[in-house]
Amino acid sequence: MAGGLAFALSVGLLAFLIGVIWGAPFVEVLRRLRIGKQIRVELAEGHQKKAGTPTMGGIMIVLPVFLIALGLNLVNVIRTVTGASILVPLFVMVGFAALGAVDDWEGIARSRGRPIGEGISPRAKFIGQLFLSGITAAVISLYDGGFQFANQVTLPLIGISIPISPVLFIPICMFLIIASSNAVNLTDGLDGLAGIITASAFAAYGVIAYIQGQFPLMQLCFILVGACFAFLWYNAHPAQMFMGDVGSLALGATLATVAIMTGQWLLLPVIAIVPIAETLSVILQVIYFKLTKGQRLFRMSPLHHHFELSGWSEMQIVQRFWLVGVLAAMIGIALALL
Repeated sequence: MAGGLAFALSVGLLAFLIGVIWGAPFVEVLRRLRIGKQIRVELAEGHQKKAGTPTMGGIMIVLPVFLIALGLNLVNVIRTVTGASILVPLFVMVGFAALGAVDDWEGIARSRGRPIGEGISPRAKFIGQLFLSGITAAVISLYDGGFQFANQVTLPLIGISIPISPVLFIPICMFLIIASSNAVNLTDGLDGLAGIITASAFAAYGVIAYIQGQFPLMQLCFILVGACFAFLWYNAHPAQMFMGDVGSLALGATLATVAIMTGQWLLLPVIAIVPIAETLSVILQVIYFKLTKGQRLFRMSPLHHHFELSGWSEMQIVQRFWLVGVLAAMIGIALALL
């Protein structure tokens, strides 16, 4: 088992090195193609200076992860039913990345001389998420013998698994995938924030998959950690490129899929506490605004903008949120071990 963990960590390092090497040329390609981010006018002046920074940098994460993970597991995919299960999180990652890429492409309309775009409509995005998450949930629930923890949930602290009917399990999976995808998307608002938070969460689930003996899934988690670190090399403040929806939607959906495949999806709100808090801040802001007829609960949502307007620097917010994310990941692993 120790050899499997060492190999997974080594592959994660390989993903990091590959990303750092090809990252600089990739940033230059994005600049030459004028794929620049449009900044919301209501954001602080510091954000306005970022207008035109290359976006769609999530491709730098998704592409190497897909190629490395598929290459490492190609034999298992062909030979065994269980081995083929690794195709599910890869399908989720690529599918949500494609959806995010369309959204990003529409959002850069101004730089191409077309009317200002805010991406695809929320309705169209949600329909795409429903379609992708529905396929994923059905496969996990109904694919006989391919998933160890299908149609069940492991209770933290108690350590027992409770069966769940596919009729209930499938909508739960869909909800988790869509919610996690949008939560990471909301978190992606400061240089380095979404990348470091998701890397910490994938590291936690990589350890959990290792404990369970799910080595292909563990490898995928640490490949994602390495790829996220490589992206952070170019996304650290001041960012040379942004993740875009192509990265944030893919990472969030894949994180939820990994959580479901470990059976430890009840720990997802703990391990991903920062994206959860970001999402709740938006929901509470909207509810409070409607109930009070115009008053705000937070200075601005998502939550990182509230602290930004409260006087915290961008670096302070990212570092402090990351500390919370690392501690949450540690707690999640501890709960999985008990």
